[in-house]
Amino acid sequence: MEWFGATEYWTSRLVFQKGLAALYLVAFLAAALQFRALVGERGMLPVPRFVARVPARRSPSLFHLHYSDRFFAGCAWTGCAVAAALLAGADSLVPLWAAILLWLVPWALYLSIVNVGQTWYAFGWESLLLEVGFLGVFLGNDEVAPPVVVLFLLRWVLFRVEFGAGLIKMRGDECWRRLTCLDHHHETQPMPGPLSWFFHRLPKPLHRVETAANHVTQLVVPFLLFAPQPVASAAAALMIVTQLWLVLSGNFAWLNWITVVLALPAVAWPSDPPPVGDAPLWYVVVVLAVSALLLALSHAPVRNMLSRRQVMNRSFDPLHLVNTYGAFGTVSRVRHEVVLEGTADETPREDSEWREYEFKGKPGDPRRWPRQFAPYHLRLDWLMWFAALSPAYASPWFGGLVERLLENDPDTLRLLRRSPFPADAPPRHIRARLFRYRFTTWRELRETGACWERTCVREFFPPTRLAGSTRKS
Repeated sequence: MEWFGATEYWTSRLVFQKGLAALYLVAFLAAALQFRALVGERGMLPVPRFVARVPARRSPSLFHLHYSDRFFAGCAWTGCAVAAALLAGADSLVPLWAAILLWLVPWALYLSIVNVGQTWYAFGWESLLLEVGFLGVFLGNDEVAPPVVVLFLLRWVLFRVEFGAGLIKMRGDECWRRLTCLDHHHETQPMPGPLSWFFHRLPKPLHRVETAANHVTQLVVPFLLFAPQPVASAAAALMIVTQLWLVLSGNFAWLNWITVVLALPAVAWPSDPPPVGDAPLWYVVVVLAVSALLLALSHAPVRNMLSRRQVMNRSFDPLHLVNTYGAFGTVSRVRHEVVLEGTADETPREDSEWREYEFKGKPGDPRRWPRQFAPYHLRLDWLMWFAALSPAYASPWFGGLVERLLENDPDTLRLLRRSPFPADAPPRHIRARLFRYRFTTWRELRETGACWERTCVREFFPPTRLAGSTRKS
């Protein structure tokens, strides 16, 4: 069945699988290190409470069968181990059927995590990892050539990622049409990186070029993915360059990296593949059946892309097999940040000493320069950005965060860069204030050494203490 496999994409499959395994490893590591404070038994949005009210048919997950923090940790660390094994090439050491099962393990485990992760896992790159990971299950190993139909479906996903994102921008905020969004975006994006200050200070004409280039890459180039080689390779390479530019300009978890990985199979890499036999009939049948299912399900994201009411980052089935993507349909012109503070005073006064909590990634101390965390995902930091946009985004979990800070909860404090209170002396009260942040100018940076300038706007959360607290000063 020579028509079924594409031997010339042998290296393309190899680099794609290595990249996918690496991203799985990052995703499972983030889950293992952060879940207790977020969704654990004593977390802000506990899994047991979620599975008690949401049926398994709406959120298929192993945790509907059983949940404990130990079991969740076991699933996350098992995912890390399997991803590391795949990264090392374990799938090439086993028969084809075993390789398929091996790739199915991280997909099923991560699906179980995402489907109970609630708002902490409501990001487009979670569904994208699952959709791409499901396709990765059927790419095969060294026994067979990469299936042409799976390679096509990977390009189809990449097309929807880029073209959908381009459409949502053109339909969303007029600044994308006027080429002015990047006058603000580098400053107001969820989590700036170490170079974001410099990107923001680029001349405005260059920002216009950036925006126009983005439109070309997302609205024109995706169609070239389906052109003959070497045009398809050039289109994929241009998308990779664009994504690496975004990697330099900010922290977007693994969104940019998975898009890069997704573009790799479209590139015809120079290779000298070993000879392989025909694909087994059972494998051909499985791949064609799965491909037909995915193409049939694709009508939902296509209909969404064509709709004037296009939505971003939505799954159309509980297994996240096909999804719609997009980012920054609107761009904030002003950056606000929620700053959490605590005091040891039994009764807060105007002259009380309020000490600020420092987060790992989100802006806080104006003199602290942003750091690079992507592809690692700091979930609490990202949700704090949404909280600053509107308190409604934070209503399900913000009170729980405050309560755990008042308790000096170790799992919660591990999500932060630094707590201003010792472990044996938690704060008496916690408050939150909303600040307006802006990047300093070149002159301000030289004079003060601060990359941010901030101004208090209003109270976000009033001083609060634990109910029934009897601690004495």
